[in-house]
Amino acid sequence: MSLLLWTRGETHNQKSCALNHQGTAHRMNMSLTDILSAEAIENAIKECEAPDSFSYKKFFQLIGLTKKSPEEVREVFHLLDDNNSGFIEESELKYFLQRFVPGARTLTENETKNFMSGSDGNSDGKIGVDEFQSMVLS
Repeated sequence: MSLLLWTRGETHNQKSCALNHQGTAHRMNMSLTDILSAEAIENAIKECEAPDSFSYKKFFQLIGLTKKSPEEVREVFHLLDDNNSGFIEESELKYFLQRFVPGARTLTENETKNFMSGSDGNSDGKIGVDEFQSMVLS
């Protein structure tokens, strides 16, 4: 059994992980830019600056997430899970872009609903790690 302790790190998109089941330290102060290119993130944010221009499929392609391993996609999920609940809830999706770049715009209600409906496979109103991985890698 693994014991993962996620805590908010020094920056908005950074978290720390403490110990695995063997007591070995995992990545400390992990951030999105440890997995994704900062330049790709900035360019993707610019592509969806206008309200109602966000497409999660296009965004994931632009940031290079669709080419990452399943493990890396899962790591990104945990970094995006703002309240460490194990899910990304609809209320968190509004601030999705800000998880990548503080100061980015919030998603519109329409964008948030489209994102949720396209990724919430079991219609429980939240995105689990398996749903996120399936959405990104499909």
